[in-house]
Amino acid sequence: MTKFTDFGLNTSILQAITEQGYETPTPIQARAIPAVLKGGDLIGLAQTGTGKTAAFVLPLVHQLLAENKQAPGRSCRALILAPTRELAAQIEEQVKAYTVHTKLTSTVVFGGVKAGPQIKALARGVDILVATPGRLLDHLGERKARLDLTRFVVLDEADQMLDLGFIPAIRKLLRLVGNERQTLMFSATMAPQIRQLADDFLKHPETVAVTPPSKPVDRIDQKVLYTDPADKPQALIDLMAPEAGKRAIIFTRTKYGADRVAKRLVKYGHKANAIHGDKSQNQRIRALDAFKTGEAPVLVATDIAARGIDVDGVDLVVNYELPNVAENYVHRIGRTARAGASGRAVALCAPDERVMLKDIEKKMGVHIPGLNDAPPMPKAEAAKSKRRRRGGRRGQGEGGGQPSQPRNAQSRDGQTSGGDGGKPRRNRRSGGGQRRSGGAPRAAE
Repeated sequence: MTKFTDFGLNTSILQAITEQGYETPTPIQARAIPAVLKGGDLIGLAQTGTGKTAAFVLPLVHQLLAENKQAPGRSCRALILAPTRELAAQIEEQVKAYTVHTKLTSTVVFGGVKAGPQIKALARGVDILVATPGRLLDHLGERKARLDLTRFVVLDEADQMLDLGFIPAIRKLLRLVGNERQTLMFSATMAPQIRQLADDFLKHPETVAVTPPSKPVDRIDQKVLYTDPADKPQALIDLMAPEAGKRAIIFTRTKYGADRVAKRLVKYGHKANAIHGDKSQNQRIRALDAFKTGEAPVLVATDIAARGIDVDGVDLVVNYELPNVAENYVHRIGRTARAGASGRAVALCAPDERVMLKDIEKKMGVHIPGLNDAPPMPKAEAAKSKRRRRGGRRGQGEGGGQPSQPRNAQSRDGQTSGGDGGKPRRNRRSGGGQRRSGGAPRAAE
């Protein structure tokens, strides 16, 4: 397929696509859209920034229009699950863009905001519901929502669902959906636990993999800057000096670190905001809007934003601190080089992060060139690297760096279950939360 018109999509969808300025489908779209239109289950694997959202939204909209049914009250005809608020909001924006010339309805449900408007929208019934697992389980537990009449289910960023501890909640939600459904799973990587989820809930799925799961897009120019921890703040300022006015994302491991880095950048004249799990939803929306419009073109973020920001024109991604999980590096740098553009990624690497850098290079199968000479690895870190190469990496399973058990407690970002809310719950159960009066399980937001 070389054009969207080759798919046989509804003319209202084609009109919306044209207005968005798209003519040629990406590889994942070219292979996934015809497969979804056949009506079977699907596993789609592609790098971040390659157009996965349109790959499932366009054929879903086409099928919903073809069925021409009424949306059931308190429910939805199609459910799209996303791990973070930001990603859910952006998916719903694209849904609205592609359905602008139809009568299909949609809404988004996530934590951190008042539940009343969400309940009101669900009461009427919607054609397409985009939701994070925690808040949706809340509505189900309070009998404000139902899924037994839902015909289509999409799991987006399935591997991040695993990394953020959402798999128990996902299993509960899928059990509540009727058996007569089409289930689609899209992801950039495929850990064994995700494969098991697919085996349990997808029926003879077709697999579409357009690129190696953990390989970043080739258009990203990656570099590493070796520095001592105490020198990192000044190294970042020096690195960002020629980038004034350009759109950049800087990743830290902790929310405190994100605030500290953002304040330092502002002190040196950059227009920057921080985004992390302790920020209110309104603060996060304002920061993202300022980033998109260029009012504050520098965004300092924890991994909550690694897959939740779909903004074209990000010139630079800086890993101020390397992530502990190699896949997270892939998703971080995937914020640049989107929509066919090129981009740059620079990692500031301290001596105690050399092992993480080695893991990242091994996972991607590439050597990241240095902007300066690499100092000898400290003996203690070299010993750690040797133990990891022998398979002794603690807390890691076969999933290429994914945690061997879902993290249902707080993440390093200080939030629970991937940012689908704000505050950790008390008396948590490992299966996804505590019971409420409604009888349904409640997952952490």
